Amino acid sequence: MKRNNLGNIIFIALVIVTILVWILLPPQPTDVENYTRYHVGMIIGSLMIVLMSFSLFLSTRPRWAEPFFGGLDKMYQTHRRTSTSAFLLLFVHIFIVPINIPGFGLGNYLGITAFLGLVAIILPTLAPRIPFLSKLTGQTYEGWKRLHGFIGIFFILGYVHSITVNAPSTPAINWNQIFVFLGIGSYLYTEVFGRFFKKYVPYTVEAVKHPNGSTTEVTLRAKGEPIKHVHAGQFMFVRFSGDKILSESHPFTISSAPHEGVIRLTIKASGDYTRHLFDNLKEGSDAIIEGAYGLFNYKFGGEKQIWVAGGIGITPFLSFLRDLKTDELKHDVHFYYTVRHPEEAVFADEINAIAKAHPNLKSKIRFSSIHGSLKVDEIVKNAGGNLKQHHVYMCGPFPMIQAFEQQFLEAGVPAGNIHFEEFNFR
Repeated sequence: MKRNNLGNIIFIALVIVTILVWILLPPQPTDVENYTRYHVGMIIGSLMIVLMSFSLFLSTRPRWAEPFFGGLDKMYQTHRRTSTSAFLLLFVHIFIVPINIPGFGLGNYLGITAFLGLVAIILPTLAPRIPFLSKLTGQTYEGWKRLHGFIGIFFILGYVHSITVNAPSTPAINWNQIFVFLGIGSYLYTEVFGRFFKKYVPYTVEAVKHPNGSTTEVTLRAKGEPIKHVHAGQFMFVRFSGDKILSESHPFTISSAPHEGVIRLTIKASGDYTRHLFDNLKEGSDAIIEGAYGLFNYKFGGEKQIWVAGGIGITPFLSFLRDLKTDELKHDVHFYYTVRHPEEAVFADEINAIAKAHPNLKSKIRFSSIHGSLKVDEIVKNAGGNLKQHHVYMCGPFPMIQAFEQQFLEAGVPAGNIHFEEFNFR
């Protein structure tokens, strides 16, 4: 069993244990007619509490838990799955539990309030994945983040609802209590106390360059003790001074090597925030850094590797390349960097120079507008056809990653040997 699967196994185990607890410790039958519906509704309500509290815990970004999930990005994927699952269970709970209109009390009103609040918060989260919702919720990342900060309040209201409605009693409620404390504690840590425990490191923007009309290269220097940049390919959360938009916290991959005395970020102007950064970030600005995070590291792979970078997905590979020592790369690496037009390949000269210094690094820069799109079949052929021993590292547009992942699996690459990061924290 691979360690990075343990987080998801824990998630599944929590679901199974929760169901078993409520089956083995059923509520006392007080209403024969509606007993089964009450019981099923209470199981679903308990699952909601457990999954939501687990999701709130993951949102604290515990660095020690990264290896169990395969990186912070994978941890956030689990966070989204648990939140979405709890959200769907919420609807099932409402339709299953019998509603006694004459006996409608405070607990019921609290439940409705929690339901409407969670709907208002979670729908914008789902918006990027649902086209019509995306049009209805055109908000900024920071606006979404502030809205997300209220989720713990509605979680607490939902719990108060569960203990104030006139429902059959059961010792199984004690299982819920454990996760209620976990959820509330996690929420308070994220929104209130975390700022006193997390390490935020001050930096200065030493240089701002624009290699082309859509890319910003930012050089940061620590004002004091720098962050612990453990390995190449990691990312961090950054806030800049200057205005309200620049002060938003966003994740960026570090494109410099760990041994460099500065941190370099390579940022493509592809959204509202990054376009604003392109136009407004100035040398001398202050920056606050949290990190570094991530387990996207070529040193964890085997002796045969394939690297695929699409567009701005070149950033972790720049860190990889800049991390290479003159005698370090003793195994073969097939590296593919694909962009649409030649002017987008702003680091082509540096990549070619590094490849020239490392004979085992077989680098290919591809311009899709000239040479056509990169195909996995071409990669497989160049690598010798048998990829059972290869490790594949990919970074780029997520549709490309999804398509390539499936094709690499079909080509014989073991699932555990395919590595990529998704920075869609929303």
